[in-house]
Amino acid sequence: MAATPVDLSLAMVMAPTTGAEWLPIMPVAIGLGFGAVLMMIRQSTRLHPWIAIPGLALMVLVDILLLAHVVTHGPVTMTMGRWLPPFGIAFTVDIVGALLALTAALVALAGSVYALGDINTSGRRYGFYPFLMVLMAGVSGAFLTGDVFNLYVWFEVLLISSFGLLILGSEREQIDGALKYAVLNLIATTLFLIAVGYLYAIFGTLNMADIARKAGSLRETAPLMTLGGLFVFAFGMKAAAFPLNFWLPASYHTPRIVVSALFAGLLTKVGVYALLRVMVMLLPVEREALSLVIAIAGALTMVLGAMGALAQSDIRRFLGFVVVSGIGYMLAGAAIAGTAGLSAAIFYALHSIVLMTALYLVAGEAARRGGSYRLDRLSGLWAAAPAFAGLSLALFFAGAGLPPFSGFWPKAMLVKATLDIGAWWLAGAILLSGFITTIAFGRVFLLAYWRPALVEASGEPADAAVPAHVPRATSSAMLPILALSALVVWFGLFPEPLIDLSQQAASGLANPAAYLESVFPSGGQP
Repeated sequence: MAATPVDLSLAMVMAPTTGAEWLPIMPVAIGLGFGAVLMMIRQSTRLHPWIAIPGLALMVLVDILLLAHVVTHGPVTMTMGRWLPPFGIAFTVDIVGALLALTAALVALAGSVYALGDINTSGRRYGFYPFLMVLMAGVSGAFLTGDVFNLYVWFEVLLISSFGLLILGSEREQIDGALKYAVLNLIATTLFLIAVGYLYAIFGTLNMADIARKAGSLRETAPLMTLGGLFVFAFGMKAAAFPLNFWLPASYHTPRIVVSALFAGLLTKVGVYALLRVMVMLLPVEREALSLVIAIAGALTMVLGAMGALAQSDIRRFLGFVVVSGIGYMLAGAAIAGTAGLSAAIFYALHSIVLMTALYLVAGEAARRGGSYRLDRLSGLWAAAPAFAGLSLALFFAGAGLPPFSGFWPKAMLVKATLDIGAWWLAGAILLSGFITTIAFGRVFLLAYWRPALVEASGEPADAAVPAHVPRATSSAMLPILALSALVVWFGLFPEPLIDLSQQAASGLANPAAYLESVFPSGGQP
């Protein structure tokens, strides 16, 4: 009896895969591949930076090509094992994912160069560079995946690698910070996994595009508000939003300064991105119903974060609260939604990734020059290093949201968006937070930079002996700081290209027709 022919085209990709279709998975493959190579040569740690830095440069190049392709041709989808969605796992990249992946790779490259001086032989032996490559694989995978369970998997990858980076050196303070970081993040991850299981029980699929297509027909019969609330809670904890933000200031000051810089730039933004992707694209009606809750959480996060920064006497703790405050602005954009609110949130996320990484690296350089991270011991930096002090002041202006630097534009966009919908109280919270943050940055500059150098009774400069946790002096330390600062200034002086990209990205999130077409093309296969 002759076998009945099977039409595989209904379930599998039959056409040859083009080179551009491989771009979505290349950043992840680079991170995992280079990380594996570094692990295999773990006995030759002196070679690690000279392998990791080219690897991250290659990741930046691939992300540039990916962004250019997405901007030119629209969202692109790569299916695993040739299985068509929703049967197989898909990587689907639109402008917002490509933008965030590129910015993340840029700051990781800057951090890897700075680590030449900040991470000593012991830190390399503990695995700094392999952990960094795996971390970037997780971050890139989270930004580029088109599958909700895969999003959870990449969260786990970056979480595991971040544990390794956090305890680099195994000092008492690091273990204490890592415990707080681990417990709260594992709780958030568990809630996320529960929400994913709940989502699969409702939809029978985990493909984001498939969920977005089915949500409208299931809304009347399925408890999607409960599901949306679970996702908001889990992602809010991941992003360090009020009232679940206490883990971040308690842990980000404990690791090496380059690790703190990378965490501040990258990790909370993954939580914000996940919130935008799931609640705006997949569950827009539920996001609208929860918009007041998200807005209140955002307002409290930005104001209380700014107040916490004002109260700190350690620059690293101060910056931890600045990170928390910045999350509030992105939540405000998510609450407003629409092209105006989402573009402001995306612009602020891009600005924050670059700025917070640069600020932590500047804090490391200030501590190296002044001998301490504590404001009661740090002084005289303006007289000792006027060029470095001027660079720090420019970054402080950007952090406070003052023109003409990058922080001004997303805040202005947010204020306009809030006023357009009549949310005066939210606009007031944005302005109040910005005012308090300006005072906090001004206080740091006056004490650490403008104040004359402190001297002890012996006549020697205070803290003349530099603590072990302060970065060593290297010629490579200023290179990444200058590069990131140049981006901050460029974003501020020439914001139009980034505003345009942010608006295109926001439009794609709010109206995902092109995203859905990439995954389920009407005229053919992905």
